[in-house]
Amino acid sequence: MSTPALPPTYLLLFRNTGPEVFAHLSPEQRQQLITRWNDWFEGLVRTGQASEGQPLELEIRVVSGPGGSRVVDGPFAEAKEAVAGYVKLHVGSLADATAIAQRHPGLEHGMKIEIRELTPHCHLGVTTNAAPEVAKA
Repeated sequence: MSTPALPPTYLLLFRNTGPEVFAHLSPEQRQQLITRWNDWFEGLVRTGQASEGQPLELEIRVVSGPGGSRVVDGPFAEAKEAVAGYVKLHVGSLADATAIAQRHPGLEHGMKIEIRELTPHCHLGVTTNAAPEVAKA
């Protein structure tokens, strides 16, 4: 007896979500956006379409060069292109992930969402493994 295949996993990567993007909103508008954003995410978790999501701090550090010899701290001028958070989706296709992203309430305020499928097959041949499942208490 075979185990059913798990659906593909996609990351929604949020860009252009810094404080300046929402500065023009009144406190009431901001609260309405937060409520809609939370409802969007909690609905995905409730239906099993998302397993996690997290905002990222605005502070950025970029490591590059041989042996990590170059370390640059941000934020940078192009911060609106920096990844500001993510949601991990478990859905059947890129089209499904796209439809979910299109319903995000932050889009109407200039937020951008990049959709990427996770893959165990690195083009360099680097071994990748999924994170172990966390036991539920």
